Amino acid sequence: MILGVGTDLANIERITGTLERFGDRFRNRVFTEIEQAKAERRKDVAGTYAKRWAAKEACSKALGTGLRMGISWKDMAVENLETGQPVMQVTGWAAERLAEMTPPGHVATIHVSLTDDHPWAQAFVVIEATPKERDQR
Repeated sequence: MILGVGTDLANIERITGTLERFGDRFRNRVFTEIEQAKAERRKDVAGTYAKRWAAKEACSKALGTGLRMGISWKDMAVENLETGQPVMQVTGWAAERLAEMTPPGHVATIHVSLTDDHPWAQAFVVIEATPKERDQR
């Protein structure tokens, strides 16, 4: 079952300006070390940050909170599988909110899709709950 859906559109040029103006202060406030390392290795640094910004906004919407109620930017982090597929990791208050949303006997999965077409970066997040497998003894 679908527990939440969120989407966000970020302007890459706006993120470029924010990076130029605030630099590490912005990076360290919003992005985890893993996210920063990924972005700084990419040719399109600002586009990579913009997609992750959009993913955090989309995730907060799918959690039903937006960026309020105690949720922190770093409580949501985009990482990548070896295949390159983005995945959303949640900690802190975001993980607590996800646990509250998840029905008993179910496991929640956060699906995330990222795209960009300069000057726009977009993210789409779907939170799905599936029944836990029962012990087959």
